[in-house]
Amino acid sequence: MGYLSFMICFLASVIGAICGIGGGVIIKPVLDAFEGMDTGTINFLSGCTVLSMTTYSVAKSKISGESHVKIRTGLPLAIGAAAGGIAGKWLFSLLEGMYEKPNVIGEIQAVCLCLITIGTLCYTVFKEKIKTHHVENSIVCAVIGAFLGIISSFLGIGGGPINLVVLFFFFSMSIKAAVENSLYIIFFSQLANLGCNIITKSVPNFTYHVLVWMVVGGILGGIVGRKINKKIDEETVNKLYLGLMVVIIVINICNIYKFHGME
Repeated sequence: MGYLSFMICFLASVIGAICGIGGGVIIKPVLDAFEGMDTGTINFLSGCTVLSMTTYSVAKSKISGESHVKIRTGLPLAIGAAAGGIAGKWLFSLLEGMYEKPNVIGEIQAVCLCLITIGTLCYTVFKEKIKTHHVENSIVCAVIGAFLGIISSFLGIGGGPINLVVLFFFFSMSIKAAVENSLYIIFFSQLANLGCNIITKSVPNFTYHVLVWMVVGGILGGIVGRKINKKIDEETVNKLYLGLMVVIIVINICNIYKFHGME
């Protein structure tokens, strides 16, 4: 499982760093498709992997001085994302306590992720016809960040495609600026989620060598993805993003069928 996890996380993080979706939106449903781990464990490991990748990407941008994150909007988004990350963890724990069978939670997550991805795909296809905004109010930014953080933490996906749609719509960002801001939001939401797991002593049981393989894959994927992102134009990033949405929808439909059949 270690080598397979490494390859999944590496490839997902390469694509995630290019498109600004964190990789977790691929890692989570793909690992769900295998029978090796329960939903809670996959959530935690996916979150740790996404955190490792975004840590590298955010740190590299800051150190190199190439960051497109504006403090006026980026800081409130990050603070909101951190609060949302804690709220998303609480929501997941609440549902985990309500259902004895973990496959029920897995099905709920798969349905949510599928619907979000379909909505995101529709928005992306028709975005040229949709009027966007330039939000600068700190409170509104924090609320938007909290919303994204809740989704990120609850679904264990880092942030996924919905981050970009929200950034396009509310802030009129270019694709590359949205990619960097998305990774910034994902970093803070997943950091808060991990901290919440540790403080509440709700870290699930897992095989440590699998986590190591996943984190290494996430970091290496982030390095490769960031280099590719700098070399390709925005149109190519957009095409890759659209193709990825279709793949994620198909995987989640398969997972919904799988989890439903286990009930």
